[in-house]
Amino acid sequence: MDKLVYTAATGLRARMAAQAAIANNMANASTTGFRADRVVFDRISLTGGPTTLAARAPTSEEVTDADRAPGAMQQTGRPLDVAVTGPDAWLAVQAPNGEEAYTRRGDLTVTASGTLQTGDGFLVMGGSGPITLPPYRSLSIANDGSISIIPAAGGEPQVIDRLKLANAKGSDTVKGMDNLLHVRGGGTLPADLDAQLTSGALEGSNVNMTQALVDMIENQRSYEMTAGLMKSAKDMDESGASLMRLPS
Repeated sequence: MDKLVYTAATGLRARMAAQAAIANNMANASTTGFRADRVVFDRISLTGGPTTLAARAPTSEEVTDADRAPGAMQQTGRPLDVAVTGPDAWLAVQAPNGEEAYTRRGDLTVTASGTLQTGDGFLVMGGSGPITLPPYRSLSIANDGSISIIPAAGGEPQVIDRLKLANAKGSDTVKGMDNLLHVRGGGTLPADLDAQLTSGALEGSNVNMTQALVDMIENQRSYEMTAGLMKSAKDMDESGASLMRLPS
């Protein structure tokens, strides 16, 4: 009986995790460069006692990674907007813990101090660390990630730095709670010198709203079925207890 209850409780927890991940995906359907969370249940294990869950997640332990499919390209014409082309290329940024991480979000901005960052506030990495730009009159980003400026004082265009583009193909990577791609266990991805950008464009979210709605309905039905299993366990326990009662 205990194992039945533990199994039902594990199922309820997993379905709640899936519903939270689906809701998170739907909320980020219009977020630039967002990668939809995926939920899998094959890492849930029952050990004869309380359930043991081992996985990574922004919303719960059962969310293990993100959908790597590219999002739709949107032309903006803004010089600081860049879209990474190819499914395996990523833009390197500095994560909150100071380590290198990776994103597909290319709505770049320049802070008052001259640092280059993404729209969600992560510092963009160049050849030797976070990129800092001197005062400039105009700026352009080439398809290979090279950043050129015309200084504020005028003159010829100057190449200041190059965006670090990394390749995740063949590497053990996982989406973190900060919505960035990380190398599992730490470390950095190799630079991809062949990776290309599309300047003046952004990559949208890859969330499929129609599929997300279908997943939410199916997951809710599975939750109700699992809740019914918990009720059945309760009814069987009460029936067994009633058989053990001595007549008065």
